[in-house]
Amino acid sequence: MLRCGKFKLTLNHPLIMGIVNLTADSFSGDGLDSDCQRAIAHAWHQIEAGADLLDLGAESSRPGAIPVTTEEELKRLLPVLDALRDCGVPLSVDTYKPEVMRAVLDHGASMINDIYALRLSGALEAVATSDCAVCLMHMQGEPLNMQKTPVYTDVFGEVRDFLANRVQASLSAGIAAERLLLDPGFGFGKTLEHNLVLLRHLEALSINGLPLLAGISRKSMLGTITGRPVEQRLAGSLSAALLAAQQGAHILRVHDVAETRDALAVWQAFTG
Repeated sequence: MLRCGKFKLTLNHPLIMGIVNLTADSFSGDGLDSDCQRAIAHAWHQIEAGADLLDLGAESSRPGAIPVTTEEELKRLLPVLDALRDCGVPLSVDTYKPEVMRAVLDHGASMINDIYALRLSGALEAVATSDCAVCLMHMQGEPLNMQKTPVYTDVFGEVRDFLANRVQASLSAGIAAERLLLDPGFGFGKTLEHNLVLLRHLEALSINGLPLLAGISRKSMLGTITGRPVEQRLAGSLSAALLAAQQGAHILRVHDVAETRDALAVWQAFTG
């Protein structure tokens, strides 16, 4: 079970997190460029397609992305959060800024999805006294430079050690274990082979049995494998989602909710 604000998510089968992207420069081509009404409509589309929760992002974290200001991020996020406050599914916000965390929690967010794993000054404190879920992600470097020369001696061991460290920091700050979720950060400072090692051993990356999130949808690793441009990576994304589910992922962060739900339904029928 994952405590996620007012929601308690059972994790006996993989859940689908639908992406709602409010950036102008998304790698996947689905950025809504601050268009509040389109974002709200897309969020409802994701829910109707079967999303168990939504992930709203207003600052691109693609390789080479330039940071946006706190003011711009909140300008994009808050009207959408307010409009979706009673949508019936948990709302996650993809942010690393403590000021944004505090504001979105006041506006109904149920989860903070942090690519820096609460490493910025004030981030632990921003979420500790709330009841939100927190996704702790591994990233080598930062979006601006993370894909230039990612190097590991032991990618599995280093990612697992990092996640264990951040779990301990979170627990020490008063964040209950039932609120924590882990993400190995596919594509965040990793080569294709690094990503494949982590995917093959995904279940073993769980620290103390904490649930795992996998975000592989449309990513460049799929383009490297298939040779397909981002707009033609649906089949690769579905394959990756199923592999992640088979390797122990509890939440799948995806662009294509309906197609992922169908693929999971067939897999679950087969496995019983």
